[in-house]
Amino acid sequence: MTRIRTMKRTILLPLLASGLILTSCGEYLDKYPDNRMELQTPADASKLLVSAYPEAHPAYLLEMYSDNTDEQDYATWTAAGRFQEQAYLWQDITEIRDQETPQQLWDAHYTAITTANEVIRHIEKATNKADYTAQLAEAKLCRAYSMFQLSTVFCQAYAPATASSDLGLPYPKEPEDRPGRTYNRGQLAELYAQIEKDITEGINDLPTTYSSPKFHFTPEAAHAFAARFYLYAQQYEKAIQHADAVLGSSPAGSLRDWLSWSKLGLSGNVQPNDYVKSTSKANLLLQVVASEWGGISIPIVSGSKYAHGELISTTETLQTEGPWGKSGEVMSYTVVNNNGISKYALHKLPYTPKYVDRVAGIGIPYSEYTVFTTDETLLVRAEAKALLKRYDEALADINTELSVFTKKGVTLTLQQIREFYQGIKYYTPTKPSPKKELHTTPVLESTTQEPLLQAILQLRRIVTIHEGLRLQDVKRYGITIYRRRVNVSNAVEAVTDTLLARDPRLAIQLPQDVITAGLTPNPRTK
Repeated sequence: MTRIRTMKRTILLPLLASGLILTSCGEYLDKYPDNRMELQTPADASKLLVSAYPEAHPAYLLEMYSDNTDEQDYATWTAAGRFQEQAYLWQDITEIRDQETPQQLWDAHYTAITTANEVIRHIEKATNKADYTAQLAEAKLCRAYSMFQLSTVFCQAYAPATASSDLGLPYPKEPEDRPGRTYNRGQLAELYAQIEKDITEGINDLPTTYSSPKFHFTPEAAHAFAARFYLYAQQYEKAIQHADAVLGSSPAGSLRDWLSWSKLGLSGNVQPNDYVKSTSKANLLLQVVASEWGGISIPIVSGSKYAHGELISTTETLQTEGPWGKSGEVMSYTVVNNNGISKYALHKLPYTPKYVDRVAGIGIPYSEYTVFTTDETLLVRAEAKALLKRYDEALADINTELSVFTKKGVTLTLQQIREFYQGIKYYTPTKPSPKKELHTTPVLESTTQEPLLQAILQLRRIVTIHEGLRLQDVKRYGITIYRRRVNVSNAVEAVTDTLLARDPRLAIQLPQDVITAGLTPNPRTK
């Protein structure tokens, strides 16, 4: 695969801190010419809401940051660029040109929020508000989603004991069209309360029909979002209720057909295009974004220095043992690797260049993400049930996922799960295993609850690999991760850094320009 050079897109920076003032309405109007003046009907509002979904996704950044990545030490393996290296090294990222940098993520999500707020303001002024019920609901879900995504990048994981002191993020509720408006970050508890309010107010009024339903918040997608949000907010009964609304009484029929997908050809975008197809019952919300991750994540030369390599794959993820057996043999997927390349991957993410100059090879690479799926929602429900000590119900959900994710429909018992995780040692960087120490409050019950959650987290890590969710699990469970330099013989040459539970670096630093403008940065003192 040939990696094309990328051009920096012009994206509105909606907030500039305290500060945070709108520097120019012009860029917004260049992209959506006079839309604010043209909003006259519910149909107009619906058209504008297409742009209330962010044109960026944090998967590349979060995968580099997580324990799914090692430094691969070989002379010809190099970083894809400064951004990838800074992300892997847990440095404050100064690079702004790459599509998935904190700067681009900030810009894209707050631009989407501005669009949602534009629609909400129009509706608030309309004399026929009742005609806009569906548009108002979608706008609130879009605003909540962008804020939630930003929180998973720039904030610590939510915990009741610290949420009232941990930093949140500005939650604008009006369009960014008045210079001089000031913002502050507030606390994470306030941010989560605002997200919950938008979800609650919007979820019951969403339309059930769209021309392209998988690219909008349908009721099913909204309930999947709510289930993940409430899991992270540690409101487990609500997480289960919303997951139930997605999965119904027979969830197996709505899960991905992993076996059929695994049999598709590995060349080009054959598997990725099938993985993200809008006709799949498993895909609840899709997002098309400018992204290099569809190329960087698979075995091409670019970006091979920092990668999901053989050591991680064989000892922790795609090819390691689990209570279900050896993952690489029993699971319905084919691990992709090329000789001479460090990466071990699943072919899930499309890589489609949009050329600006085909002869010169200049363009913008695009990908498509499965933002919410039935498989992930099922594992959200399993986790919530395990945390509530509803062990048999959690096990049933695990087995439902394994019925489609394994080639022969593996079925586990609680005793098998206990014996497997009690029979292996906790991970160390030089003696890795899929069992990581979990640091939670309250402490997990050790006989059944912890092994069951180990199984859920290991399965979730595999099911969602390359999608950016692993770092969120690391943060939520206080898992210690390490930076390791690994040679071509899979020997650990050095452990170069350690990231403990609640290390300040787990809240990725804000873009430098919003800090310069006055918004409080994330702390960097342990």
